[in-house]
Amino acid sequence: MFRTFFASLLAIASLSLFSHTALGNDYQAALKDLADGDIRSWAQSPAVVAAVKEQNKKSADLQQGDIDKLDKDWRAETKGGATPMIDSVLANDLSSYLKDVKDKSQGTYTEIFVMDMKGLNVGQSDVTSDYWQGDEAKWEKSYGAGPDGILIDEVEFDDSSQTYQSQVSVSIVDPETNVAIGAVTVGVNVEALE
Repeated sequence: MFRTFFASLLAIASLSLFSHTALGNDYQAALKDLADGDIRSWAQSPAVVAAVKEQNKKSADLQQGDIDKLDKDWRAETKGGATPMIDSVLANDLSSYLKDVKDKSQGTYTEIFVMDMKGLNVGQSDVTSDYWQGDEAKWEKSYGAGPDGILIDEVEFDDSSQTYQSQVSVSIVDPETNVAIGAVTVGVNVEALE
């Protein structure tokens, strides 16, 4: 009986893994098209490029200790109380632009955040759990890979929205030099791509 139960669990897990992988594979082409088309288009807008370039000037001399402190402060603010750091980012012009892009997507985009050359948030449509993304694949495989950098994460079920989502990250490029200056990550509701 134990063997039958264990075999059933293994079969269910295998089917679930297959279904999850198959679901992700079904959306890869559509997510790549979205990244290379719509996302790169608005992510290369003058508003985004100018905001990233401006923050890169401010963050150029930050050392890892400075970045860790900023990230720690941000994380503390997400837990409640005063939120001056979060408020300043959410109130900037880039965040307003990103909120508008998200709203116009009519549910396709669930979140958008832009990072600078250090992986620090420049603007965002919604509050992120941390301020520094520079130690994560979403930044390393987009900005870190140069002007053509892209990462399409696995499709996962999001409990809060009850939808299947993927994070798509692409580098933001200085049009004058064709050099990556930052990156953008976009949460995509893959069910909206159907």
